[in-house]
Amino acid sequence: MAVERLGSILKHLSPSSSLSHITSKNADDIVITLALRTPLTKARKGGLKDSSLEYISFALLDEVRKRSNIDPALVEDICLGNVSDGKAAYKLRASALAAGFPNTTSCSSLNRFCSSGLKAVADVAHAISSGSIEVGIAIGVEQMTIGGDALEKPFDEKVTSRSQEAADCMQPMGWTSENVSRDFGITREEMDKYAAESFRRAEQAQKDGLFDDEIVPIKTTVQGPDGEWKEITVSKDDGIRPGTTAESLSKIRVAFPQWGPTTTGGNASQVTDGAAAVLLMKRSMAIKLGQPIMAKYVGSTVAGLAPRIMGIGPTVAIPKLLAQHGITLADIDVVEVNEAFASMAVYCRDTLGLDWAKMNPRGGAIALGHPLGATGARQIVTGLSECRKNGKKLLLTSMCIGTGMGMAGLFVNEQ
Repeated sequence: MAVERLGSILKHLSPSSSLSHITSKNADDIVITLALRTPLTKARKGGLKDSSLEYISFALLDEVRKRSNIDPALVEDICLGNVSDGKAAYKLRASALAAGFPNTTSCSSLNRFCSSGLKAVADVAHAISSGSIEVGIAIGVEQMTIGGDALEKPFDEKVTSRSQEAADCMQPMGWTSENVSRDFGITREEMDKYAAESFRRAEQAQKDGLFDDEIVPIKTTVQGPDGEWKEITVSKDDGIRPGTTAESLSKIRVAFPQWGPTTTGGNASQVTDGAAAVLLMKRSMAIKLGQPIMAKYVGSTVAGLAPRIMGIGPTVAIPKLLAQHGITLADIDVVEVNEAFASMAVYCRDTLGLDWAKMNPRGGAIALGHPLGATGARQIVTGLSECRKNGKKLLLTSMCIGTGMGMAGLFVNEQ
C-alpha cells in the first residue's frame, strides 16, 4: 500500500503530469481572448512622440472594444501599467470613457517598473480568479518622450544611510548595467554580438510581416522639424535598424563612461513610446460570449535580488515560477525576456542556459524599444503571436525590475 501511495505521489509530481495539468482545459481557467499592441516608436523622434498618454491609451482601448466585439458594459475593470506618469489613473479613466466603455467600468494604474504591463495582466487575472470581477483588460502604456524613470532628487539620507542596498536603489539603470558587466565578466564584444542578433531578428520579422497581427495602426498627429503639424497613421515599429552588425555596433561610443566601458546606445534598450493590451476572462465566460480563446494564463511570480544588479532579475524569477509549476525550461517553447541592456540579457541567457533560438525569436527591446510600462504586456502579445504562427505551446515571459526584482509569467497558447 505504501509503495503504491509513493508511486502515485511521484507520478503526480512528475514533469509530464505537471505539464498535462498546465495544458489541460477547465471552465475556471483564466484565458486571454485578445492581445494587441501599438507600434513601438522612438521617443522624441518617432510617430507617437506628440501623442499623449491618454490618447495612446484611448486609441488602443478603442481597438480592443471594436476587435473583440464584446459588450463594453461587461468589462468591469481596466488596469494600466505605467512608470513615469503620476496622473496615469486619471488619464486611463478618461481614455476608457472616450473609447466607449461605460462609467460602470472601473480603472486603476500601477507601477512595478519595467514589469508593470505584466503585473497589470497578473492583477486582472487574479481578480477574475478570485471572483472579484468577471471580465477585465490589462494595458501597459508609456510615453517616454516626456518621461522616464530617473529620480528627481536623492532619497532621504536618514533612509540611505541605514543600508548600502537602500542607497543602491538610487543607481541609474545604466550604472547597474555596468555593474553586471563588471561583476560577471560580460564583455563589450559579447554585448554587441547579442544586440546585433536582436536587430537582425527584428528586421527579419518585420520584413516577413510577423508583427502585422500584433500591431494596431494608430492615427495621430505629429509635428515635423519645420513646426508644421500633419496627420499620419503609425503602423510599424520604427526603432529597428536594418543591416546592424556587431562590427557596426562596436564603433558606437560608450554611453556611461563615468560608470563603465561596455554599455552603449547600440547594445541597450531604446527609449520608446508605445502600448499593449490584453483582454481576460474565465474560459466559461469566453465560451458563453463566443470569444476566441487565444491563450491560458497559468501563473506569475516575483522575486528580489540586490538592487545594484537589478537587470538579472529573470534569473531568480524564472526558476521560481518553473518550480511552482513543476516544469523545466526544456518544456518551454518561447521565452520573452526584456532586453533592458545586453549585459543583462547575455547574463540571463547564459546563467539560465536558455536556448537562444527560443529567446526573443523576433528580437527584443534593444531593437524594438522598451516603453517601460508597456513591455511586460507587449512581450505577451509578441510571444503569443510567435506561438500561433509556429504551432508552439508554452510561453514564458520575464522582466528585470528596477531596484532589484524580477517577474515572470507563464502562458499556454491555444490557437
